Amino acid sequence: MAVESSSSHQFMGRSRQSFLNQDISPDSSVKSRDWDTTSRWSEQSNPEIVSPSTSSNWKHTHSSTPPGNRNFQKARHMQWVFQLVDVAEGLMAKMYKLNQKLDYPEPNTFQFSDSFWKAGVIPNFPKLCMHITKKFPEHPGKLQLERVDKLGLDSLYENVEAYLENLEPWLMLLLDLMTFREQALRLILDLSSTVITLLPHQNSLILHAFMDLFCAFVRVNLFSDKVPRKMIVQVYNLMHTMLRSGRDYEFYHRLVQFIDSYDPPLKGLHEDLNFVSPRIGEVLEAVGPIIFLAADTQKLRNEGFLSPFHPRYPDILTNSAHPMRAQDLANVNGHRDWVLLGYLVCPSELLRITVLKENLVLSLYRDECILLHEEYQLYVLPKILESKKMAKAGRAKQKEADAEYNIAKQVEKMICDVHDQAISCAEGIHRERRILLKQEIGRMVLFFSDQPSLLAPNIQMVFSALALARSEVMWYFRHIGVVSVKSKATRIVPVEIDSSDPTIGFLLDGMDKLCCLVRKYVSAIRGYALAYLASAAERIRFLLGSPGMIALDIDAELRNLFQQVIGCLEKSPKPQGEHVSTATADLSDFRKNWLSVLMVVTSSRSSINIRHLEKATISTGKEGLVSEGNAAYVWSRSVDELEDQLSTHACVKQLYYYRQHLTVVFRNTMFGPEGRPQHCCAWLGVASSFPDNATVSVPEEFLKIGRDAVSYVESLIESIMGGLEGLINILDSESGFGSLESKLLPEQAAIRMNHAAKVAMPSSKSMKSNSDLPLPGNESEPANRDTIKMLEAAVQRLTSLCSVLNEMEPICILNHVFVLREYLRDCVLNNFRRRLITILKIDRDLQRPSVLESLVHRHMNIVHLVEQHVSMDLTQGMREVLLSEAFSGPIRGLHTFEKPVQNTGTAISIICDWYLENVVKDVNGAGILFTPIDKCFKSARPVGGYFAEAVTDLSELKAFVRLFGPYGVDKLDGMIREHLTALLNCIDTTLRSNKEYLEALSAHMHNSRERDYYLKQVHELEPLINFSIQAGQALCFTSLLAEAAGQVLDANTPLLFSLLSDFTKHLPASLPEREDIRRLKTLTNTLGVTTEHDIALVNSILLDMVGVGDVTWGLLPYLYATCMTSNIWNTSAFNVSTGGFNNNVHCLARCINAVIAASEFVRAERKELERQLLSQQQSNRNGTELKELEAELQNLEGITSVEVNIKASMKIFIKCASTIILQSWSDSNRSPLVAKLIFLDQLCELSNYLPRSTLEVHVPYAILRSIYQQYFENSVPTLVLISPSRRHSLGIPLSHVPSRNGQFYSDHTVESGEGATSSTLKFAAQRKSPLLDLESSSDADIKPIGGGVRLSGPLDYTGMRKVSFLDTPSSDGTSGPSPLRRFVMSRSGPITYK
Repeated sequence: MAVESSSSHQFMGRSRQSFLNQDISPDSSVKSRDWDTTSRWSEQSNPEIVSPSTSSNWKHTHSSTPPGNRNFQKARHMQWVFQLVDVAEGLMAKMYKLNQKLDYPEPNTFQFSDSFWKAGVIPNFPKLCMHITKKFPEHPGKLQLERVDKLGLDSLYENVEAYLENLEPWLMLLLDLMTFREQALRLILDLSSTVITLLPHQNSLILHAFMDLFCAFVRVNLFSDKVPRKMIVQVYNLMHTMLRSGRDYEFYHRLVQFIDSYDPPLKGLHEDLNFVSPRIGEVLEAVGPIIFLAADTQKLRNEGFLSPFHPRYPDILTNSAHPMRAQDLANVNGHRDWVLLGYLVCPSELLRITVLKENLVLSLYRDECILLHEEYQLYVLPKILESKKMAKAGRAKQKEADAEYNIAKQVEKMICDVHDQAISCAEGIHRERRILLKQEIGRMVLFFSDQPSLLAPNIQMVFSALALARSEVMWYFRHIGVVSVKSKATRIVPVEIDSSDPTIGFLLDGMDKLCCLVRKYVSAIRGYALAYLASAAERIRFLLGSPGMIALDIDAELRNLFQQVIGCLEKSPKPQGEHVSTATADLSDFRKNWLSVLMVVTSSRSSINIRHLEKATISTGKEGLVSEGNAAYVWSRSVDELEDQLSTHACVKQLYYYRQHLTVVFRNTMFGPEGRPQHCCAWLGVASSFPDNATVSVPEEFLKIGRDAVSYVESLIESIMGGLEGLINILDSESGFGSLESKLLPEQAAIRMNHAAKVAMPSSKSMKSNSDLPLPGNESEPANRDTIKMLEAAVQRLTSLCSVLNEMEPICILNHVFVLREYLRDCVLNNFRRRLITILKIDRDLQRPSVLESLVHRHMNIVHLVEQHVSMDLTQGMREVLLSEAFSGPIRGLHTFEKPVQNTGTAISIICDWYLENVVKDVNGAGILFTPIDKCFKSARPVGGYFAEAVTDLSELKAFVRLFGPYGVDKLDGMIREHLTALLNCIDTTLRSNKEYLEALSAHMHNSRERDYYLKQVHELEPLINFSIQAGQALCFTSLLAEAAGQVLDANTPLLFSLLSDFTKHLPASLPEREDIRRLKTLTNTLGVTTEHDIALVNSILLDMVGVGDVTWGLLPYLYATCMTSNIWNTSAFNVSTGGFNNNVHCLARCINAVIAASEFVRAERKELERQLLSQQQSNRNGTELKELEAELQNLEGITSVEVNIKASMKIFIKCASTIILQSWSDSNRSPLVAKLIFLDQLCELSNYLPRSTLEVHVPYAILRSIYQQYFENSVPTLVLISPSRRHSLGIPLSHVPSRNGQFYSDHTVESGEGATSSTLKFAAQRKSPLLDLESSSDADIKPIGGGVRLSGPLDYTGMRKVSFLDTPSSDGTSGPSPLRRFVMSRSGPITYK
């Protein structure tokens, strides 16, 4: 029941339904019209409840009942009590619905909103309706309404039937209210006059039923004041007279009289309940000690009323000192309502008003309340003043009048002062009470978890704790936002309620845990209760056979009722071991019979009453008969109504109407300094009881409340997951685990070492202490423990929250099931995805991949911490997140399926776009240069927040590969391929546009005049060089990426790497290649397994281009030879420290090598395809094996011819380029010559198809050697040989001795200046291989020349240099390399050629 006094129903339970299922006839004194009206109450009450007027067996029962059976007539009153309480709830539900529909009107102040008139209940004619309402109770026909609103009256008359139909249900509600008032008042007066005792220690069961009806009666009438009763009656009767030719509605005058007598409602209540006022005062005085005990937190704590062990004797576990008090405390909330409502409607009994100091509002129904103190001052204080005036007039005559006057004066003062006290003290009183309950319930949970066997004997104490906690929670939320007017001032004062009080979470969590314990050990509780009932049956049988009972003249019917009670108890199942949990005893018959006994023995008309029974059985030295029966009644509910008791004492379903405040308090306290995240389950579990607020009389409420409950749960889950993300992000921040990691960074150690070295130097100035770089472990010092404490608290909250969410049972609301574990998993993974996207960029720029990798590892460590407390594999989920962020499509060469339609690859797209735009394309103009020695890109100025080398170093690319795997590598490689494709298309366009001039140039290369003419005719030369340099730069980046991928693959999956590597080496060479082999080569090239990365990449692109390999592409060497006339060489300068040029011209060599070689492969493959096509057309079916053999031989010859063609094309390029360079050089223009010669030398070093002997034919080695000598002497002032070895034979550096695959080595140790550190000079395309010894040198012959060793550039012309593929001598008469000594002793500068 939603009425506040429903907590007192623990004594009733199913007995109510048992009584209502009895077929009994109504009293003859009740008018038939009233009972006909009561038949409509089945709509308001539980459908299982059978109305007496609708019982199918009513006639049979009436005929079989003896007319003089008084005991049966007395027992019948309990049925009416239960039914009227249910009817009261149904009536209030309908009034609540009407109030919502009319937008909560204020009928007494005539304040109606626009929603009120648009609701469709009252006709939308405000002037007319308000006028007849203000003139109530005058008849509408006498008010001359034509003068008020003639148009409205005419419109009302035209649509009177529709308006009447809309208003009729609510008029029926007023009829039901009138009938309920008559029936309930009659029953209250009857019980008050016939029940001999209503004291809680004598007749508690009947008392609670009586007071429930009394409070329901008061609440219904108080709530009816919020309904526009006058307007409904007046407007309905007006429309009825219009429709019935001036005839009034048949109940109009009775309704007018009823409404007028209850205007205001307290006026009618004072008059109606005046006769029961003494009995009410008696009851309220009797329950006073229980209320005072519940208000005394100190006594509750010291005496141990809520403690399972004795406070003075802790060794006594079971607290049996206050068994009945614990039971009374369970009903104290209902007792408070009795007092507040009782003194409000029976002011003459008012003696003490202590409860008023603790409350500001009085709950009527759900969230509808009235301001308690305003009501007392308006309606109770005048009664007290009137009583004081009468007593003052009779003071001189009677002493009783003098005492009455003093009491009235004292009560008057208290009413005037208690309002201000309540505003200032109520919150403090209840806060102290909440703290007590938080502590006691916490101890109770720990105790009963450790000693579950003691839960059953102390179950009433558990119910008391639950009821008190529920009362405090409801008080807290009812008083949030309450605004009251002080009695001695006119200003409005809001009640100060702390919306961040953490005790609410503790109380909800404690209630939830206690309920879980009770449900967990329900079999033990049921067994203990059954054992008690078995012993109670023996005691009751013994008491009935006692001499005192025999002496009483008990009639046969009462004796039969006692025998039925004993029989029901003896038939209850006996607890025997495992059968306890399966016992499904229904003791409703016992409770029904016992209530019948109580109604008989408490009646004033009964010959044997309760006092007789107590006197007759108390002499036995044990509890009296009635006390034993009442105790058995209470314990019987623990057998078959345990869940009902839990819902009565611990149900907080009315929090639904305060869910907005509930959400605010939850968010303020959940992750506050005193909050506990593990309490979230209790806050969520509250929503499961929300649908219980729906009533049968308003069916549409069920779905609405269910939807609101779902929204509440979703809101809380969002807050919980937000808090979970916050805890994870706190630990993942720089002030979290990042602060600990930063103390262990190598940079910190390097800075500290530098600082220590500078301090140790005597010549250095004294420096301040580096307190800004604390040593590792500094945070553990007592003065610096705050950070660690914060981290420990965050870790503790995170782990406890995850544990609770993992163990929480699913929340079921209607057809929605909320599994918190799944929400936790989604939250962690989504947070990881958002975190990954967030840390990708820092200050709108890309984060370094190595830093990104460390941040991801740090986040994964935190998730691993979470994973230890949940029963889910979150690591696999994080891998899936990384995979989804790295996957943007199938890998070329590996997958054949189409890309699925889904939004994936966000992170990899961001990174790849950044690398492509800022490094490969250099759209910001940061001066990106590729440095072959360092194998990275460098920039003249920062690219965003870093220089280019900070994000393109091989270690950074390896971190990128480790994070995003082959999918990320393929994505970045694919984007660069698209860029390369566009560049190669531009090169193709330039080549074709200059075809005519290139053909002429190739024919007149030896004619200087014609050559110069056609060189000038070649156009778009500068864009060509720009496109080629960009292509070479892209090839450099893809090469670095492939190398990084290969190293990561080799380190993590060496078996797979070796398998791919060996397979690549032994792949059969064929032209054209099979599709599967081509796909495999594409894959191995992307993963850095192959050696010829550039040629393979360009080849795969050119194969998809139309026209590549035709005659025009044979002119490609001539096109690139014309680049030697470009103006770009005027600004080109070679840098020894980087091994490249200042404008990336060295990338042009990479492009030339890859494009020329790949174009020859494409040309050969396409020619082979044409040949195979023709051969297939001309072949016959015979000689298939011979044809296959011939095809294989031709294939091998084709591959060999391709290599020869590549070498020939490269020779043509070198020959033409050298001719153009040397013929265009003069004394006045020497600067471009040096750059061009170094460029040609780098091309020879880079290409496996271009031996240096080819360049030597055109450019003597002495020129290049002297060039490098000058570069090195200018860049390294002093070169000192550290230790002679075979690698420094005769002062000749063997660092450039070619290996078998054409690579050269450098391992020079250079010292420059005093105290300088050693550094190693490295050059492009260097790889470690065994060094080759010179044939005619030995260690003994090694001598420094000129006191030092001259270190050359990347050229070392020894006998092991590359051998030309041409055996014929060159055209200029030069035949092979010069003697070794010639180049060793040469110190000449550049030779002038004219």
